[in-house]
Amino acid sequence: MSESTLSIGVLMPEVLGTYGDTGNAIVLKERACRRGIQAEIVQVGLNDAIPEGLDLYSLGGGEDTAQAVAAQKLRADSGLVKAVEAGRPLLAICASLQVLGHWYRDATGQRVEGLGILDITTDPQGQRAIGELATEPLIKGLTQPLTGFENHGGGTLLGPEAQPLGRVIAGVGNGTPKGATPVAQAIDGAVQGSIIATYMHGPVLARNPELADLLLARATGMELAPLNVPGVAELREERLGAAGA
Repeated sequence: MSESTLSIGVLMPEVLGTYGDTGNAIVLKERACRRGIQAEIVQVGLNDAIPEGLDLYSLGGGEDTAQAVAAQKLRADSGLVKAVEAGRPLLAICASLQVLGHWYRDATGQRVEGLGILDITTDPQGQRAIGELATEPLIKGLTQPLTGFENHGGGTLLGPEAQPLGRVIAGVGNGTPKGATPVAQAIDGAVQGSIIATYMHGPVLARNPELADLLLARATGMELAPLNVPGVAELREERLGAAGA
């Protein structure tokens, strides 16, 4: 973080903004500002070079064609890889989760090379997962159930370098690729180094302030004081109830 301002990058929102995931950056900025931390959102378009020196990065979801365009951009621009190598926190949602892996196959079966910074691969799972998703977090720093809305057809397998973000309570999460052996316990997301990725839309940080504060703490290197935002607890209760969690 610079001496005065926390920089929060939103990458390629014109192709990875289908489900309102740009709202995650708005949540981060607002929660920082309410604590007296000056913050700014940096929009990085498809034709812009990706800066490697931002404090925190966010990637959203998108449809197959947009996802492929984003994958091509990320392979051609080393900015995000350098940022992750430097330990900058990165939140990736749905299609972006798949793009950060070694490869994914789209709904037509076409294999698309990913960025390779998450030890995951994704194949179609044969049916689309649509609806509320709730999980029990599995990483240090998170104690409350996570909630979001999933809408994807991918089945994502984690390699040994990645760990799941959460254990599924309700919904599908990472699912199982068509023809693969189902896992004993369904999981969602992937966590590796400074990357936190999930299939949850919502935006996920509006639903899960504890996750937002974990990202902020990592970006600022600060221990954050508790923050009470009116309406958030009621939103969480309602959404977890909708998921049956």
